[in-house]
Amino acid sequence: MTTTMGLEHYDVKILLALNQCIAGRKDFFRWLLDNGYPELAAFSNAIRGDVAAMEWLAKNGYRWLAIMSNAIDGDDPSRVWIGKSMHECNLRFALACREDLDSIRWLMKHDLQIFLMMAKEVKTVLEVQALENTGPYVMHF
Repeated sequence: MTTTMGLEHYDVKILLALNQCIAGRKDFFRWLLDNGYPELAAFSNAIRGDVAAMEWLAKNGYRWLAIMSNAIDGDDPSRVWIGKSMHECNLRFALACREDLDSIRWLMKHDLQIFLMMAKEVKTVLEVQALENTGPYVMHF
């Protein structure tokens, strides 16, 4: 478990489990919960728009992961905060989730394959969300 801000502080094996969790694997979600990484399980849900997960992160000392989720969603103040408060790889990851080519190249240049894998998985999640929230049968109130 880590208390330092930044995804780079987690062992790559834990980030691989997070990647599977982001992909929707409930067994990896349970593994993160059972093995001392509830913040990463919550983060994977926050990426999917789970408000309760965002609140849990904020209340339990992982505000930075909630901010990371907001940055992935394109929130500029969150991106600025990450850029000022965390290692650059976190901002580059958030931007790569939205296919920012400079960030993808930066992650490749620094051989941060796990961040590239996670960004690709997050992008897939965001695409599915976009499809589910559009169409003739979606009511917007």
